[in-house]
Amino acid sequence: MSGLNKGIRKIEMALKWDPSAAGQPPTDLDVVAATYLADDPHGDPAYVVHFDSRSPDGTIYLNRDSKDGKGFGWDEVMTLELDRLDARYARVVLGVVIQQNPGHRTFVGVLNPAFRIREGYTVLDEGDFGGVLGATAATVAEFVRETSDGWSFHPGVRGFEDDPVTFTRVMGRVHRS
Repeated sequence: MSGLNKGIRKIEMALKWDPSAAGQPPTDLDVVAATYLADDPHGDPAYVVHFDSRSPDGTIYLNRDSKDGKGFGWDEVMTLELDRLDARYARVVLGVVIQQNPGHRTFVGVLNPAFRIREGYTVLDEGDFGGVLGATAATVAEFVRETSDGWSFHPGVRGFEDDPVTFTRVMGRVHRS
């Protein structure tokens, strides 16, 4: 029955964290998705979707946004309809960024951050940011178009020490050790 497999189609990226301690400024994390064109899959993103935007064609959008982590369950949720994404896009990178107001903040100061990536009820990956505690942002996964109608999933948390604007510009570049 492998001929009936339609591959990765519609993804949900969910993010949660606990509110800041009493008397501390709120912690605001944001899910970010960046798309890359087939002719430059590791260059500048074609477009970025985050808390204040959606993809031009409506295939990537934020369902839920939190500015303080006070939601029940998952505080931020983004949907990616990869099966509807135009063929000129070859790659989508998912990330999480910590808003830097008021002052420099890293994952070490975020209470219980976690993410989950799933397709339907199937969890593709879930984790935390324990390996990138000094980072201000992190990529958590990427999807790469393998054929005209198929995507592959590549999990992996990678930390960045950039401000949110710089992070969205460089999050999809090839990582060199």
